[in-house]
Amino acid sequence: MNTNPIDISVVVPLFNEEESLPELAAWIRRVMEANGFSYEIIFVNDGSTDSSWKVITGLAAENPAIHGISFRRNYGKSPALYEGFKLASGKVVITMDADLQDSPDEIPELYRMITEEGYDLVSGWKQKRYDPLSKTIPTKLFNATARAVSGVKNLHDFNCGLKAYKRDVVKHIEVYGEMHRYIPYLAKNAGFTKIGEKVVHHQARKYGSTKFGLDRFVNGYLDLMTLWFTSKFGVKPMHFFGLWGSVMFILGFFSAAAVGIMKLWKLHTGVPYSLVTDSPYFFLALTLMILGSQFFLAGFVGELIARSNPRRNDYEISETL
Repeated sequence: MNTNPIDISVVVPLFNEEESLPELAAWIRRVMEANGFSYEIIFVNDGSTDSSWKVITGLAAENPAIHGISFRRNYGKSPALYEGFKLASGKVVITMDADLQDSPDEIPELYRMITEEGYDLVSGWKQKRYDPLSKTIPTKLFNATARAVSGVKNLHDFNCGLKAYKRDVVKHIEVYGEMHRYIPYLAKNAGFTKIGEKVVHHQARKYGSTKFGLDRFVNGYLDLMTLWFTSKFGVKPMHFFGLWGSVMFILGFFSAAAVGIMKLWKLHTGVPYSLVTDSPYFFLALTLMILGSQFFLAGFVGELIARSNPRRNDYEISETL
């Protein structure tokens, strides 16, 4: 790897993209040389079963700016980005997909927005997409939900693979699981709040087929809820579980007391009455009290776990004097 400071690191995660890699590498090289950028390309082979790694090896032999990482098996896009970010040494880090649907011609403007306009992160927006309605409509719903939950209101396409980052951003976020969809949210939680967007050209797929199915939308919503909860209550779980546990227990307690008082009043006035256990409200009250106790205990256990986390006092410090 080149240890000298370079302008741009391009991180390309891939899975079974042997046909597109030579064309992509040549295209990136043309753009970099035309603009006078020093650069490196980091191909991360995510356990491909075709000849992708052989192709990368050949490209690296021809161009010393090309580097590669190869997983033994398929882990997913997030682990691929994580490993690519660890190796990236450029002042600006660009990510793009390997299927030629992201255009390297966008790189100079993305680089300018980071270095001259001071953005921490710039995300691409494929305003005009060459995808079927079965993909574009769920994508719009997904992005609307992501904007509402994350608070990053100015992004239209969270999942666009074409993004640019300041080097500090990729070194201070942890992309895991399938959280690559929410890198802007992860960056925001890490204190990098100047997040911009650029309309980018989306090209029709030239080779192969998409590697993502409709299950990614279901998984995406679950991951979004996980990220929202951990970012809001990860270090203070009692604030969530304790609050709602207390509310449910109090509601259940007063509901049970009301059922009991009602029976005592009927006994006192001689009105015919039935057993407390004959009332459905008694069981609803009991259920609320049990759930409230469990929520409260979950919050208490969560606090014990959070306090034992060795990184509980790790804070993002931008500068010191």
